[in-house]
Amino acid sequence: MGKRAGTGVLGAAARQAGKLLHRADLRLGRPLLATLALLAVLDWLCQCLLPPLAALAVLAAAGWIALSRLERPPRLPVATRAVLITGCDTGFGKETAKQLDIMGFTVLATVLDLESPGALELRACCSPRLKLLQMDLTKPEDIGRVLEFTKAHTSSSGLWGLVNNAGYNDVVADAELSPVDTFRSCMEINFFGALELTKGLLPLLRRSRGRLVTLGSPAGDMPYPCLGAYGTSKAAMVLLMDTFSCELLPWGVKVSVIQPGCFKTESVLNEGRWEQRKQLLLNNLPRELLQAYGKDYIEHAHVQFLHSLRLALPDLSPVVDAIIDALLAAQPRRRYYPGRGVGLMYFIHHYLPEGLRRRFLQNFFISPCLPLALRPGQPSPSPAQDAALDPNLHPGQSPAVPGVQEHMRPRHSSPGGPPEAFCEPSGLSQSSG
Repeated sequence: MGKRAGTGVLGAAARQAGKLLHRADLRLGRPLLATLALLAVLDWLCQCLLPPLAALAVLAAAGWIALSRLERPPRLPVATRAVLITGCDTGFGKETAKQLDIMGFTVLATVLDLESPGALELRACCSPRLKLLQMDLTKPEDIGRVLEFTKAHTSSSGLWGLVNNAGYNDVVADAELSPVDTFRSCMEINFFGALELTKGLLPLLRRSRGRLVTLGSPAGDMPYPCLGAYGTSKAAMVLLMDTFSCELLPWGVKVSVIQPGCFKTESVLNEGRWEQRKQLLLNNLPRELLQAYGKDYIEHAHVQFLHSLRLALPDLSPVVDAIIDALLAAQPRRRYYPGRGVGLMYFIHHYLPEGLRRRFLQNFFISPCLPLALRPGQPSPSPAQDAALDPNLHPGQSPAVPGVQEHMRPRHSSPGGPPEAFCEPSGLSQSSG
């Protein structure tokens, strides 16, 4: 009797698994192989620790749950849906625009330059349904023009989705070394520009009960070394999306955030551009900061950053697939984490002690060397050295950084200790992905 019941349970589980495998059309990839390996381990444990019937029941339930998680969720038909994507000159935006056009979407793709290589590629390989729109997210008149065009060209079909993909970063350095203008530029493009566009399109998305998809970054969730300006703007944007997710729920608008790992997009791999930005940072860095940190400190971070980019994934399809799922899944996820090692990174961030989290990020991305002023044998700044830096300095007065407001003057953290200083020059260039 027990054996017959066990056989029935196992047969039912096998039939259900077969249905799931057939419906999901699973490929023999890492997720499926990892799931099968875990089920094999669970099978061995159950045989060792549980009676036969209980072992079969546990294994059947675990197999059904695991395969259900791998199953592709039901998707909505494309029909005549229209989607607007920002930052389609390169990277995720360009590849997503191409794939959505192949699927039959009406695609409104914004680019920074209508004559850029990416724009020309989209114009050449996509159908007439794809419309290219020039937009700089720092210019309200550009945003206004795109809003008017979108309202006019989706009056009959409606706007189903907005994909906030355009992003910007032009410096890789400690927050203290990063120009204040870089923080402003990142916020202007990654947050305020995207906010203005999103608010302008929300009436259309509410009417269609559509989708709002935003490209975030793990740097907005955890303190990546040398990405303070970029990460701060992404953190603000993700929090805004979480706010929209709650507020738009009664309207039927579903909000998703994509948190991709490191991928080889054109803007990321432009090493000449990063070299120029590093040199500009060094040329404009206040002398006090350069003396405290040392030129080799910045060079070391730059070399490690370029090395991490060489390990980036060349295949952008996981991010494109996540965006498409967020647009078409009947029940899209609030968060997507495409990319190798992203899940492990978030597990470490949420569950391990702070010291281990910091060490992991440094080993994974950038492990800065010791600043020059903190290295053995380096003397602390003396009053005479301070006076040499500023001849107008009165005894007992702290040296001021030229051009910085009174409340941003350097201050000594402790008597005789190195000064805490601030800096600020600038730069601008939007990119996607």
